[in-house]
Amino acid sequence: MSDEEVQGLKVGSSASIAKTVTQRDVEQFAEVTLDHNPLHTDAAYAARTRFKQPIAHGMLGAGVISAAIGTKLAPNSVVIYMAQNMQFRAPVVAGDTITATATVTKVDVERSRVSLDTIVTNQDGTEVIRGDALVMVEAPH
Repeated sequence: MSDEEVQGLKVGSSASIAKTVTQRDVEQFAEVTLDHNPLHTDAAYAARTRFKQPIAHGMLGAGVISAAIGTKLAPNSVVIYMAQNMQFRAPVVAGDTITATATVTKVDVERSRVSLDTIVTNQDGTEVIRGDALVMVEAPH
């Protein structure tokens, strides 16, 4: 493990943020993104799927990862998303509390880049999203 740092971030640094997802969140996400897939917004339709109820958009959960990275990981720095890979592993439904955690896995001091392990779990500890990200971290000017 290296002791190199970028804006105070080093291998092992982490940040988390939690959010309870509401049906209103799902509806607003559909409005903002234009994703009105009935799996997310129509209970009668969703009842006929494997999920038996409406599920939140996967990217809503991904947005919570972004919040952890952008507001908690290096709060006094400029954090610029460069890449994110994700696997959606379990559904999120209204009423679930999801927690996104980003953990530093690699630091590139010369390029001011930080590699992250990203994970979102629900209130039962079930992994709903797993992935990795690359961000650039700079001091504000």
